[in-house]
Formats: sequence, structure tokens, C-alpha cells
Amino acid sequence: MTRIDPLPIHFDARVLDHDTGPALHEAAPSPWFAANEPHTEGRLRIERMHDILARGPVSDAVRFAPGRLAAEEELAAVHDAAYIEEVRRATERGGGWVTGTTRLSAGSYAPLLAAAGTALAAAETVLSGAAPLAYALTRPPGHHAQRAQADGYCFFNGAALAADAARRAGIERVLVVDWDVHHGNGTQDIFYERDDVLTVSLHMDHGAWGPSHPQTGRLEERGAGAGAGFTQNVPLPLGAGNTAYLRAFDEVVAPLAERFRPGMIVCASGQDASAYDPNGRHNVSMPGFRGIGRRVRELAERHSEGRAILVQEGGYNPSYAPYCLLATVEGLLGGASETPDPLAYVPDQLLGLDARFAEIAAELSPERLARVGAPGPR
Repeated sequence: MTRIDPLPIHFDARVLDHDTGPALHEAAPSPWFAANEPHTEGRLRIERMHDILARGPVSDAVRFAPGRLAAEEELAAVHDAAYIEEVRRATERGGGWVTGTTRLSAGSYAPLLAAAGTALAAAETVLSGAAPLAYALTRPPGHHAQRAQADGYCFFNGAALAADAARRAGIERVLVVDWDVHHGNGTQDIFYERDDVLTVSLHMDHGAWGPSHPQTGRLEERGAGAGAGFTQNVPLPLGAGNTAYLRAFDEVVAPLAERFRPGMIVCASGQDASAYDPNGRHNVSMPGFRGIGRRVRELAERHSEGRAILVQEGGYNPSYAPYCLLATVEGLLGGASETPDPLAYVPDQLLGLDARFAEIAAELSPERLARVGAPGPR
């Protein structure tokens, strides 16, 4: 694997203006405290991620590139027009809590357009041939945003927009890989009946969490209609660490990619599977995220002429998530650089992994793999 640099990091400062306000972690503020902390999905996490890339050990191997505002017509490629209008009108009314965890402010609409547009800008960089890899450093996350439902801090689905942009640009098959600690239910919902986009989500086995997130993320959710077999969930036992996530790439993502032969890879890149994340209970540390980055690069070089688009998702500990992003980027770059982990000491958790991967292996029967196989000679 040769080193690629500079890696374009698409960023639009307008995303920082999405004000999620005070909260009790991710819920409405408690009247029992004189002062509540900021909502978990705040600007600091992305500011710190930007800092570590701009000032840390890979600063000479990345370049910051602009984002842009998405047009509502572009959003309508993956979201219902009435839903887009509903989000806009909610901000015009002053914002508020959309779900029990998900909040808008009066000034949120332009930042939401900037978040979606920055994902599209990263896609345009790769699709134009300007760079083989591009990263959209943006907020709020998007992978819980369904076709017509906000959820989990998410309003517009950047990874889905990037995948759809690749299809409209003539890429016949797109692989979406999501390693945010939560199920990528929005992306699943958007592509559930399509066979041109294969979605794979690695996540804690949390199940459905209410009307805004009815999908379970379990193995039985495989797609429907033309998309039957083109959804693959990898629900991992609580506390799963580096070994689990890298096994998921090697034993699930890689064989599916080998059959599907994607022309583009789109990644929902979350760092909330870390040991220190307030929203995750998994033990992935910097070596695990670095291994994920390397595997994405290897998959892209094997299947998609080196092309991959990565869109920022979760990662809510502003002290550790930036280091996990740094490790992800080090893996993508393919060099020898390995920044020491300043915090992680939790041992890898292996309990239940063999049983879960045996269950998934049974799902990946020759018949199932044949179903997702690309047409034509191999």
C-alpha cells in the first residue's frame, strides 16, 4: 500500500452554527441543575477533530477543501420533498426538540444544508478524479436520517447523498460501510429496496429505540423487493472492541465486496465505538480505527480503483474522538505513521464474538453471496 497525500478534508465552518443548546447529555435540560452542560452533539467535537488534523502529525499529509450548501433539489434525491420542507419550517418557527434526543435551533437550516453539501463536495472530489479519497468533516451526523424521519441528531443523510451521487454519476454499484457505534438505520431505510447500493452496518446490538428508529439492526433485516439481500447488519455484543470490528471487515465486509464488486465505496465514519464515548459502550481504540482506515483503503484499491468517500458521523468525547479520527486518517493514508494512543487501556472484549460471527457466517451462504454478486465475468 503506497502512501497517498494530500488527503482532501472537506470542511465548511457553517456547520458549527447548528446550535443544539443545553441538555442533560442528549435529553432536555434538567430543572434540578443551576447550569446544564451542552448537548452531546455540539460544535466542540468537530472543532477538536479539525484541530488535530490541522495541527497534529498528519497535518502535512492532508489539505482542507471547501464544503458548500446543498440545494433542496439535491436533498430530494434521498429525502421526501415534504420532509425537507418540514425541517425548514421547523427552523423558521424557532426550532425545538424534534425527537427526545434531536434538537434544531432557529439558525440550523443553513448548517444542515452545509453538512449535506460538504458530503456532496467530498463525493464530487472523488467522482471528478481530483483525488481517490476524500473525507467530509461535518456535523450534525446523518446516518440515522431516514427518507422522511429525523432521528439520533440527524436530519439529512450525507452518506446516502454521496452514494446516490455516485450512482447518478454512472457508478453501477456502490458499497456503503458504516462503523458508527449505532445502527445506520437511515441509510438502510433509504436503500432498503435497491440492489445497486449494498449497505453494511457494524454497530452495538441495541435494537429499535422507538417510533423514530423502528429498525432493529439485526440479521433478519436483509432488504426487500429488488433489494432483498443487499442489506447486511453486523450487530456486535456490548463492549466489542478492536478485534470485533476488524473481524467484521475481514469476515463480512470483504467477502461481500468481493461478490458485489463496487465501483465506489462510501463510508459512514463514526468514532463513537471508542472506549470513552458517552454514546457508545464499545472498546475500539486508536489501533482499531487505524485498522479500519487501512481496510477501507485496501478494499478501495481492490474493487473501486482506489476510490472512497468518507463522511463524518458520531464521536462525542471531545478529548478522545479526535485521536480516533486521527488514527482512521493514518490508516487511510497508508504510511508508517502510528501516533501513540494517549488514553486507551481497556482490554479487548472477546465474549460472544465467535458465536455472533458464526451466526453471520451462516447468513453469508453461497446462495446469499450469489445474490449480491455483480453480473458479468469475474
